[in-house]
Amino acid sequence: MTNSSSESAGLLYVIATPIGNLADLGSRARDALDAVDLVVAEDTRRAGRLLAHLGLKKKLWSLHDHNEDEQTPKLLAELERGRRLALISDAGTPLISDPGLKLVAGARARGLTVVGVPGASAVTAALSVAGLPTDRFVFEGFLPRRQKQRRARLEALAPESRTLVFFEAVHRIEAALDDMIEAFGPERRAVLARELTKLHEQVIDGTLGEIRAALGVGMPLLGEFVIVVAGTDESQTAGDDEVRHLYRLLVAEIAPSRAVALCARITGRSRNEVYALTRA
Repeated sequence: MTNSSSESAGLLYVIATPIGNLADLGSRARDALDAVDLVVAEDTRRAGRLLAHLGLKKKLWSLHDHNEDEQTPKLLAELERGRRLALISDAGTPLISDPGLKLVAGARARGLTVVGVPGASAVTAALSVAGLPTDRFVFEGFLPRRQKQRRARLEALAPESRTLVFFEAVHRIEAALDDMIEAFGPERRAVLARELTKLHEQVIDGTLGEIRAALGVGMPLLGEFVIVVAGTDESQTAGDDEVRHLYRLLVAEIAPSRAVALCARITGRSRNEVYALTRA
């Protein structure tokens, strides 16, 4: 166990920045940015624009997925020399689908002081307006880019009873929703949020099938997306014997692979579960 204790060593602020509306940056975050010696950011150009908006001039240091291994030891050395650093992401809370974990973990491992300055997060912003249960939820971040891996991940999540939260890029949002419908069924309740806190913010709710039909029609294929999906209703999930019985009825009429898929959709079980039960 390590404690944040050194008075002479540096300090690392982990600062949440606006996800769209610059007015969402609080005074504490501005004061922290003003107090540091350098600002560590994924995109230094975006960080520079934010600092200019705040009337601040700071040395910027780039830290992203492709240079994290190389830059982290250098940044830790800066902290150990007594410098104060601010870690920010392009938008929202650092480390949430953004680089910086190695820096924070390394600082803590050395007993250096790490201070969080909370603020905007697309995860909590979407959950707060979704109207779906928020007492228990799972943040999945971005789904795999390749369809095979994406479908396998969604299939594994199909029996999850907690609310699910995903990020998705505009060029994959249609494919992601298609695969969610395949894994969860078209009747699963969901909310799709686009451009949260920005001028063209839009939030629609309904079933996955209804949301998919609205995409590109009522909701443009523009901007950044957050998908919030209701968890499965555990009270409606069929037992093992029911699954086996339904599969036997279906496989007598259709191909085994189709029977497994349809059985999973009807019973609320994942296809992997159905497959295992029918082979037991």
